[in-house]
Amino acid sequence: MSNMILLPVVFPIMLGFLLLLVTERVFSNRKILIYMTGVSFILCALLSCLAISGAAGERLVLFRLPDNIFVCLAMDGLGRLFAGLVTLIFVLVGFYSLSYMRHERNEKRFYGFYLITFGVLMGLCFAGNMVTLYMFYELMTLATVPLVLHEGTKEAVMAGLKYLFYSFGGAYMALFGIYVLYRFAGASDFKAGGFLDASQSGDTGLLLVSAFLMILGFGVKAGCFPLHAWLPTAHPAAPAPESAFLSGIIVKGGVLAIVRTVFYCFGAETLRGTWVQTAWAVLAIITVLMGSSLAFKEKVLKKRLAYSTVSNLSYILLGLSMMNTTAFVGSMLHVVFHAVIKSALFMFAGALIFNTGRTRVNDYIGLAGRMPVLFGCYTIVSLGLIGIPPMSGLVSKWYLAAGCLESGISVISWLGAAALLLSALLTAAYLLPVSVKGFLYAPVDSSLIEQYREPGPLMLVPIMILAAITILIGIYPVWLIDFIRGVGAALM
Repeated sequence: MSNMILLPVVFPIMLGFLLLLVTERVFSNRKILIYMTGVSFILCALLSCLAISGAAGERLVLFRLPDNIFVCLAMDGLGRLFAGLVTLIFVLVGFYSLSYMRHERNEKRFYGFYLITFGVLMGLCFAGNMVTLYMFYELMTLATVPLVLHEGTKEAVMAGLKYLFYSFGGAYMALFGIYVLYRFAGASDFKAGGFLDASQSGDTGLLLVSAFLMILGFGVKAGCFPLHAWLPTAHPAAPAPESAFLSGIIVKGGVLAIVRTVFYCFGAETLRGTWVQTAWAVLAIITVLMGSSLAFKEKVLKKRLAYSTVSNLSYILLGLSMMNTTAFVGSMLHVVFHAVIKSALFMFAGALIFNTGRTRVNDYIGLAGRMPVLFGCYTIVSLGLIGIPPMSGLVSKWYLAAGCLESGISVISWLGAAALLLSALLTAAYLLPVSVKGFLYAPVDSSLIEQYREPGPLMLVPIMILAAITILIGIYPVWLIDFIRGVGAALM
């Protein structure tokens, strides 16, 4: 049964390479490409579900490196949570892309790298130790760069290079910490609560520096200040399906790596009350407010949503920095809610660009009359991100604020709770005007918008599903809270 954990890693990667290697003549009829790709999405999702349903504690060694270092996959609660989320968004964004990408060039290449990225992400979710996680983390960067570069414009190329530069820079900082971990504890498997005994290391200062560098390095992918600038550059340049997957899932790879670093390697007890915790919390608070403020000022819709991602990811990092169970529950809830909501928001932006060719917020005045379902879904998920009941965002923000106040880190705990409240107000200010102007304002040119209509089912249905999930997990969050609390209780 342990081999099942390998299939959702290897199978999508093989399919992706096969798609890249097959000549264009095989797919001279686009329907063949669409059917084969759609079937591939379903098969990959089924294999992922089979692996997730496997017994916890399963471990599969892939190969052995010198110095007794193993590259291995393992199954635990955290891996299940992230793998399930990746699979959900992968399938919905994938089917959305089957409609969106028909007006783009090099469709086959896009789907090939998209499948490879899914396999690599499964490896990241199921990584059994830091060496394995780092390997898949770097592969995730390499697999997603072609998706950012896809359109081939100067803007896309520069965005891809910036993404690559920042990602590798952060990864090298994290690599230093991995070397230090190996020196003091060897290539140990992840352990709930951490495997490092700092009291016996004899060099606590070096351990704290390495922990901070790993948090900062992996935080690059999570868009944390001061290494966040790649994110608002990459989003507008990438196709909308890639923007949705990038914002919903890829950036969560950085969050997962930080959780593994802090709670499964160093241990919360090692870092709690140190300068590392304080510095981490301060950077998260700065990013929360900075991202929301920049999103409020931005007029290009995809770039506005990108700055929003910067802010909301630091909600998650702020909760993790509090290092208590309540805040951890809030962070992991926000991982799920943000993935669902932000994927829907970027797919909404892509549908508007696909239908109208317009990119700026003020270009959509009065369009809701022609696209009521699309704008209705946007309004639902926007309310979810703001945290208006009964939407899901309220639940995660409640736990995050409570966790901040519970931590008792002098003034930081109060600043964290206040930053969450202020950011929620800014979120309302930059998201709701699109709905208000879309539904309540008269169009600037009525004759021009007559040509616009709702997007096709392949684009609209995934957005509708995500909007429905936003409501359902806001009304019935208890099962998810209990699952996450079970994971978090073992870490603190």
